[in-house]
Amino acid sequence: MTQSHPEAFNLSDFVSPITHTHNRIASSRGKELKTAPRAAQDMEPRLVLLSRGPELYSTRRLATEAERQGWMVDIIDPLALTIVVDEDGGRVFHKGWPVECEAVLPRIGYSITRRGVAIVRQFEQTGVIVLNSSHGILRSRDKLVACQMMAEARVPVPITAHVGAWEDTDRAVRRVGGSPCVVKSTEGTHGSGVFLVSSSQQARQLVFQMLERGMRPLVQEYVKESHGSDIRALVVGGEVVASMRRKAHGSEFRSNFHLGGSVTGVNLTDEQRRIAVLSAETLGLEVAGVDMLESDRGPLVLEVNSSPGLEGIEGATKVNVAGKVAEHLNDLYSSYSEISEDSKFSVGFGENESEYAL
Repeated sequence: MTQSHPEAFNLSDFVSPITHTHNRIASSRGKELKTAPRAAQDMEPRLVLLSRGPELYSTRRLATEAERQGWMVDIIDPLALTIVVDEDGGRVFHKGWPVECEAVLPRIGYSITRRGVAIVRQFEQTGVIVLNSSHGILRSRDKLVACQMMAEARVPVPITAHVGAWEDTDRAVRRVGGSPCVVKSTEGTHGSGVFLVSSSQQARQLVFQMLERGMRPLVQEYVKESHGSDIRALVVGGEVVASMRRKAHGSEFRSNFHLGGSVTGVNLTDEQRRIAVLSAETLGLEVAGVDMLESDRGPLVLEVNSSPGLEGIEGATKVNVAGKVAEHLNDLYSSYSEISEDSKFSVGFGENESEYAL
């Protein structure tokens, strides 16, 4: 993070009109990328890792591997950042200083989704590389939206009903194949807010309680043959880099690693790989954990995580997943740098001459 001016919130001190106008290029992905200043081109590229837990396994691994790949890493709590928006687009500040970087890697927890996504969106508007995008994070956090988008893209998913009134619960239960069935909230992580119910009466009670609390309940098909087990595929840059099977302990039907489930490495079929990659692409995620159930009619995508944990899958597969993320970041930055070099032109100002990007 570069600290270059004492008057931290006077945007005109940091971005001149000429630089702001010309300091952007169009990337091959259709986004605008910011050209690094000439003084920074011979320096290590700067990565901001947005995380509230610098001591967490996934955060530490991503930071370590990025540094090994040549990045200068700052781990910053997204809630400690300030956004200033003006007619030039705005900036992000940390403790009074502008945050300058070439890439951002968000690790946005569910509890701070709204605030975290606003920070990610602001970085996107400055033109830096961002893994994952604000839109991708939002889509993945809403199970109903994710399910709708994947179904439209012909990604197989369990039959799911969104219930807006508790009186419709019985009809929803019948539509998903009857009881037992799963009742869950549209938002939640690590298996929270997910229940296996054995009767329509239990489903009605849960749906009623969720609606009373302002939650949006889903009634979902129970896949008996996959009880207490699922597959997590880790997708990075459109490729499955690691995969594992997660199994719950005892009578627990949720297989999440954070709930004490066991994990083992697994080889995916070509169809499972195709579906995992398609799921991540559909939601617009460069890095994603795709959870699939093994059903009698083939793999079904249960959900897609935009901030997948790395501890379980790296331990189970011995694959350096964090290193794969860092390599993908380097690939994006290399493309970004090549486009930047090709887009430069010289403009004369009397005795001074400056370079800008188209």
